[in-house]
Amino acid sequence: MNNFFIIVLDGVGVGELPDSNLYGDEGSNTLGNISRALNGISLPNLQKMGLGNIIPVIGVDRTEIPKASFGKLAEISKGKDSTTGHWEISGLYVDTDFNYYPDGFPDDIMQKFLEVTKCKGYLGNIAASGTEIIKQLGEEHLKTGFPIIYTSADSVFQIAAHQEVIPLDELYHICELTRNIVLADPIKIGRVIARPFTGTTGNFTRTVYRKDYSLSPPSDTVLDVLYKNDINTVSIGKISDLFNYRGINHYIKTFSNEEGCKELLKASKEFVNSLIFINLVDFDVYFGHRNDVAGFASALKNFDDFLPEFLNSLDETDRVIITADHGNDPTTPSTDHSREYVPLLYYGINKAVNDLGTRETFSDIGKTAADFFGITNELKGKSFLHE
Repeated sequence: MNNFFIIVLDGVGVGELPDSNLYGDEGSNTLGNISRALNGISLPNLQKMGLGNIIPVIGVDRTEIPKASFGKLAEISKGKDSTTGHWEISGLYVDTDFNYYPDGFPDDIMQKFLEVTKCKGYLGNIAASGTEIIKQLGEEHLKTGFPIIYTSADSVFQIAAHQEVIPLDELYHICELTRNIVLADPIKIGRVIARPFTGTTGNFTRTVYRKDYSLSPPSDTVLDVLYKNDINTVSIGKISDLFNYRGINHYIKTFSNEEGCKELLKASKEFVNSLIFINLVDFDVYFGHRNDVAGFASALKNFDDFLPEFLNSLDETDRVIITADHGNDPTTPSTDHSREYVPLLYYGINKAVNDLGTRETFSDIGKTAADFFGITNELKGKSFLHE
């Protein structure tokens, strides 16, 4: 059906980058370290594709005749955020890093936040784990009605609120105002994130209604290039948020890997001559950030179990890339993203299989996608379509 699929396994890195020391990520290797911590993991379908040929993974052996071309990609852009990772995948380098606020946001930003959103106050304004901060401040939030503001090692302005205190529509509106007015240029914060939760004191739970508000990419991505050339573009999951809905014909929101896989399978049967770009976020959100090694491995197994049905839905004109946007090693003390290489599996029925080696940039993916559709472009990277 001449579709090109980019499947991003959010946070599934394959080893520290040479500059990982600048980010405090020495020793990070999300996939390899998970396999070591559990004395092996079983991913038979990814193994057949060649995952074990990229790096040593205990339980996922090398195969002499992999079904997919394989390799790994380095990140040129600064940072290790989902936004920069996805933008680079799409053929765009981020030459300057976003701003980070490990000690909380300055008074002038927070004062403008109150003025613009009309909130009577706020709680937090610290770097914190999302699950921990609602434990610490959830009860006070119920009493005051003030939103909980927090950040992390990433460039994010996160706003948590109980859905019965600040309803979803109101929380989303606060986030939109924060993105478009409070944090407008020249303040470069990658994302504003709505973090709704429910429950009672001592039993608060974050809900699936998270919503990201990203900056727009500073120049064209593969989505823009294809969109302008009348090639259909489909986003599944948080892709539309990360690109601020630009260059996208159809966007499909999902709240879990399970939903994402269902929509991916559906898209493979419904769309023709389309770029289908999906992010599967559970690895990162529920397991990487919470240092849940067993949960991370289980999510990988679920994706592996899904693969055969998806691959069987394709025809010889389709191409599939499986990759990631950064690492999120649950075996390290950090609960944040890690600066890592990401995997590259490139599949097509009856397509020649090659060792694609270590690629210089994530952007080789976007360049390859544009090349697949025969579109002349100025995207960064080097196409491996015919390698």
